[in-house]
Amino acid sequence: MPYNLAAPDRDIEELVVRRAEVFRQKQGINLLTGHCASRIDPAGRTVSGTTPEGKEYELPYDRLLIATGGTPIIPDLPGFDLPGIVTLKTLADGRYLKTLLKTGKVKKAVLVGMGYINLEMCEALVRLGIEVDMVKPGPVFLPWLEPSMAQSIREEIETRGVGIHAGHAIERIEKTAGGLQVICRDLQLNADLIVVGIGIRPNSTMAVDAGLELSVGRSIATDRHARTSDANIYAAGDCADAYHVVSGQKTWIPLALRANRAGWAVADNICGKNAELEGIAGTAVFKVFDFEVARTGLTASEAAEVGFEPVENMIKARSKAHGHPGSSPIQVNLVGDKKSGRLLGAQMTGKDGVAHRINGPAVALYCGMTVKQYSQTDLAYSPPIGPTWDPTLTAANQLLKKL
Repeated sequence: MPYNLAAPDRDIEELVVRRAEVFRQKQGINLLTGHCASRIDPAGRTVSGTTPEGKEYELPYDRLLIATGGTPIIPDLPGFDLPGIVTLKTLADGRYLKTLLKTGKVKKAVLVGMGYINLEMCEALVRLGIEVDMVKPGPVFLPWLEPSMAQSIREEIETRGVGIHAGHAIERIEKTAGGLQVICRDLQLNADLIVVGIGIRPNSTMAVDAGLELSVGRSIATDRHARTSDANIYAAGDCADAYHVVSGQKTWIPLALRANRAGWAVADNICGKNAELEGIAGTAVFKVFDFEVARTGLTASEAAEVGFEPVENMIKARSKAHGHPGSSPIQVNLVGDKKSGRLLGAQMTGKDGVAHRINGPAVALYCGMTVKQYSQTDLAYSPPIGPTWDPTLTAANQLLKKL
């Protein structure tokens, strides 16, 4: 949605992947839009709720999939229910924002939170000529990223005129004669629009009421077949947990590929096929202005928390061969385990060649490779694409010295 919002001429409806009538007419699926599901009865194997007209309904099931997604977190503070304060999760959110931005009345925006979505929104709003400030209570910008790499991203954003206000806890939001004001103890920020992007929580209330077990972050606990604690009920998407391929422990990282893959696995299992999910590495990438930022696996602190003895090392390399036009710096931070030599995680930033390079370490994590094994992989070389020694290989060689 941020990329759509940045383009005033694009219709927000372009983002609809599949319309309801396709399910009904082409695939013969009894899709009931506008129906609220409010209760699951595992003993009777029924789902009940209300129709668009407010009438009660009840549907029987042999197998059930809960794919209720997540809900944006809204701080429980005064003023967060005022008009002009939005989240960006549903298409309705996108429609509202698109309409609001087209009026030309939004001159200043405050983004509460500095995660993926708000960093993408920051770029979108700046490209529309809107003044932007970002604020969050935590003192560290992008705390999961190696500090010097995070500083590069912060400087990139600040050069675009964006105010980064980390370490400022919001006390309340007030309506003023000119719009809205975000009030912190030692900071006040004026805005015509406030976008809240501090994360989501899994929609697991119905699962709790049905007596299903919960997991990390109150996500629904599932096994490697995406089955819940009830053998007839599955869960997939942002409401469900997963196994982490590096730690082997349960985790909750709501990302799109896992949601899609888990949905396919549930369909296979319901239809009698044996589909198991290996797990996730938390591989993610986002773009903010000219920078690409990517990660996979565990950070050093995350690795220590689950019992590894992490060692990390950050290197600076180039995106293309030496002297080739268009080459730009790339920073790569690798994390390895001192006891086993195993590769545990990777982070990468740069203006060219980052997004797809992260896939190499991601595959290595799935294969349980050591840093030494990864350093010996045969990665492609061509001057316009990268140096003879891919930056991730250089990073692996340097981390080996520390290990």
